[in-house]
Amino acid sequence: MTRQDKKNLVARLTESFKSANAMIVCDYKGLNVKQLESLRRDSKNAGIQVRVIKNKLASIALKEAGYLPSELKDTNIYIWSNDQISLAKVVCKFQEANSECCSVKFGYFDGEIVDSKHIESVSKLPSKEELIGMLLSVWTAPARYFVTGLDNLKKHKEELGA
Repeated sequence: MTRQDKKNLVARLTESFKSANAMIVCDYKGLNVKQLESLRRDSKNAGIQVRVIKNKLASIALKEAGYLPSELKDTNIYIWSNDQISLAKVVCKFQEANSECCSVKFGYFDGEIVDSKHIESVSKLPSKEELIGMLLSVWTAPARYFVTGLDNLKKHKEELGA
């Protein structure tokens, strides 16, 4: 890779990192190609980007994107997205299935460094679609209870009249 190619890569990564709300850095030592492709497939379906990047290039792109400095060592895979919950869910699900060779090191959520426990707790939160469903259920509850009450009143009057 030439120096110009590296500069172009860092520029593309910087723009991509700036637009992301969340990023998770995992150790992928021991992952085989099939497992890595599985992670990429699941991530693509959720709108998540996955990339293996040299630590030096990644640290430059992270610094230029405004992320807090962190120590990047060994083999790292960078996974980022705009949706923290779906990102955490995909990564934690993958880690459970491949715990012997994949581990979450740390992440960035809204520019702050978070540990693996925080990422795991975020993965247990309901998704955006689930939250919208809960909200709609709460909003329609008064109307449902009103209709049920009217129906019960009608049945009660019919029993008294019969």
